[in-house]
Amino acid sequence: MQAGAGLRRPATGLFTYGPPDRNVDGIHLLPLPHEGRLPSLAGATGWLNSPPLTPADLRGRPALFQFGTFSCVNWLRTLPYVRAWPRAYGPAGLAVVLVHTPEFEFEHDRAAVEEALRGRGIDWPVAIDNDFGVWTAFANRFWPALYLADADGAIRHHHAGEGGYEQTERAIRRLLDADGPPTTPVVLRDDELSADWDAVASPETYVGYERTQSFASPEAAPPYSVPERLRLNEWALSGAWTVEASSAVLDEPGGSIAFRFLARDVNLVVGAASPVPFRVTLDGELPGAAHGIDVAPDGSGIVAAPRMVQLVRRPPTGERTFEVRFDGPGVRAYVFTFG
Repeated sequence: MQAGAGLRRPATGLFTYGPPDRNVDGIHLLPLPHEGRLPSLAGATGWLNSPPLTPADLRGRPALFQFGTFSCVNWLRTLPYVRAWPRAYGPAGLAVVLVHTPEFEFEHDRAAVEEALRGRGIDWPVAIDNDFGVWTAFANRFWPALYLADADGAIRHHHAGEGGYEQTERAIRRLLDADGPPTTPVVLRDDELSADWDAVASPETYVGYERTQSFASPEAAPPYSVPERLRLNEWALSGAWTVEASSAVLDEPGGSIAFRFLARDVNLVVGAASPVPFRVTLDGELPGAAHGIDVAPDGSGIVAAPRMVQLVRRPPTGERTFEVRFDGPGVRAYVFTFG
């Protein structure tokens, strides 16, 4: 996920370089750039798994900072790699810090953040960045993003978005003076599997009016309806929904959301104050083997505390129309993502 546009540049606006690095596996490696100094972490509103940290506390060892937020699928898909690095390189001196900067209001809840991160096996330090203080200090614009600093507090590598795992691990190993190529094994959970990018033809789509696109319900106000035919990447509401800036809230039982998509996975960030049953269909049929990890083969599932739920996983062969119908009111939907 991206906030704003453009990639972060070093604080000085310039790249400078240290002394040449040695050959590794017969390949001459260019020196890692110097991209400015680690900024202050004082903007954090709290910490998990650690007392408050400062750049001075981390001096003497390389430190990897990752920006993420717990409902972001792009961040979730990086976790198998980032989860492996403190275990592989922590004993050699690597420090890892997650900066949890929320996108949605529910991600400001410390208890919800703590529960979500614990469930993902995150036991390294977490800076709670509810006011975007650390985000601003790093001039960051992306969920997720990585910044790797050396033992002297100079940023030597950064990467925005998914991917780049081998390059980041090589940079970690070089700062630790470790020989050989990256070999750290990763363990993927079902919803952490990298997207099938060659097959994804559907974009991240927000449900709130502030950032939405391709909304196809013909009505200007509730109750809404789903057109008989949706074109690729069009979506629609059915029933009594209140559409707000960053989400839509179901006011009466029986409302649904439909989306014409082309991808392997359909994910939805959604929640409810109390559990609400739902049912998923694909082209009007039960999903069967195409069900996501949060849905049974008969399409049934339950919305509870807000988070990302995976509703569909299938071979990405052709366009399909997905629909999720909720049995109770109070459901709040935020954003569709695809993989």
